[in-house]
Amino acid sequence: MSQATLIPGQAIAASLRASIREELEQWPDTRPLPCLVVIQVGEDPASSVYVRNKVRACEEAGIISEHRRLPADSSEEDLLQTIEVLNQDPNVHGILVQLPLPKHLHAARVIDRIDPNKDVDGFHPINSGALFAGQPRLVPCTPAGVMTLLEHTKLNFRGAEAVIIGASNIVGKPQAMLLLAAGATVTLCNSKTKDLRAHCLRADVLVAALGKPRFIQADMIKPGAIVIDVGINRLDSGKLCGDVDFEGASQRASWITPVPGGVGPMTIAMLLANTLKAARGNF
Repeated sequence: MSQATLIPGQAIAASLRASIREELEQWPDTRPLPCLVVIQVGEDPASSVYVRNKVRACEEAGIISEHRRLPADSSEEDLLQTIEVLNQDPNVHGILVQLPLPKHLHAARVIDRIDPNKDVDGFHPINSGALFAGQPRLVPCTPAGVMTLLEHTKLNFRGAEAVIIGASNIVGKPQAMLLLAAGATVTLCNSKTKDLRAHCLRADVLVAALGKPRFIQADMIKPGAIVIDVGINRLDSGKLCGDVDFEGASQRASWITPVPGGVGPMTIAMLLANTLKAARGNF
């Protein structure tokens, strides 16, 4: 089989960011520009990089952004109070609490306190429930980005077999809901799934989101499948790689996302899209 075609996440994300920028250039003077506030508790190096990338993307698109830093030893009450102030601020349209949080803070309670209309991560139970009910409001950014990448392949989802590896609330579960809504037959696998390879070999669409470098090998991929690699792992050499063995998979798949430059840029682009949606208020 010939080499898989790359799904150009970087270019697709750039196009989406450009369309957002164009809309904001025509934004009415009578309305405040979309505003995103990112709250970071502590100084986790990886989180700092992610937040910096989000803030930079906002600035380039014309979205107002603010990075709120709280000390690592902040109490849950302090964090919840910070969120409540932002909930009440009519000039703030999006609130994002950067995960993971320090161990003494309960992420579920924190997310639950964010106004669902400002929950641009899409993790609040109201937004999760709306997605489950087939009435999506603010959808988690990575799964939404994956759907945009899949649209690029012109796949007919009706009757397609989709297999997702990784059942997290952030990627796996919402991804399953989106693919179901698109008409695919969905299998959601986890770390305890028996004979994972057999499930993978049925997949017309394979979404890898398990956080294990190069775990998905070529012999686990159905010839001609579309492979979406959500993982991003740093090897001892310092090199980044995904959850899929890209070299081998490229010889079996019809379409594949690279790491880096695939799903990652789409996640940030969809965050901007969610912030704009929240500012419009058109759920």
